[in-house]
Amino acid sequence: MSLIARAQTNDSRAWQELVTLYTPLVAFWCRKRSLPEPDVNDTIQEVFFVVARSLGDFRAGTEGGKGGFRAWLWTITRHKIIDAFRRNERLPEAKGGSTAARATLQVPDIPEALDESDESERTEYSSLLHRALEQVRGEFQEKTFQAFWRSTIDNIQVAQVADELGITKATVRQHRSRVLRRLRQQLGEME
Repeated sequence: MSLIARAQTNDSRAWQELVTLYTPLVAFWCRKRSLPEPDVNDTIQEVFFVVARSLGDFRAGTEGGKGGFRAWLWTITRHKIIDAFRRNERLPEAKGGSTAARATLQVPDIPEALDESDESERTEYSSLLHRALEQVRGEFQEKTFQAFWRSTIDNIQVAQVADELGITKATVRQHRSRVLRRLRQQLGEME
């Protein structure tokens, strides 16, 4: 079962993995949208409260064609960032006027992150992938994981990886495919 599917069944370990995996990404999104630092942790808690309450309704492949958990999580995060700016706007303002309205208007409906055109976004997604890989690594034999790592992350030719590990090229491709499929499941991009 995928991480999302396990969390939907109220599996506390899966929920903890999900929060551990995605909290840094939600925090990154908050900071990138210039949410004041004191509001970041509150917003993260609010996001995961909504996720916990709504996770049973999440279905991969249904979010406007993007289909992944990340797009769904961004939608929730976006609303909570806007809520935080609105709350701050109601507070007594320091000299210089309110920037909350402008900041709210700058929170896009869809995350630019999905196209990964921004260097900081790519770095954050790389971190997300590495956290997810660490979570699923123990599910594979070492040779399977090494075939994946060397051919995908290290970008070594399949033939060279096959020679290094004493397996066929087809086996390298099969191992790589299995790990990638499991990684997509862990990230909530497929069920």
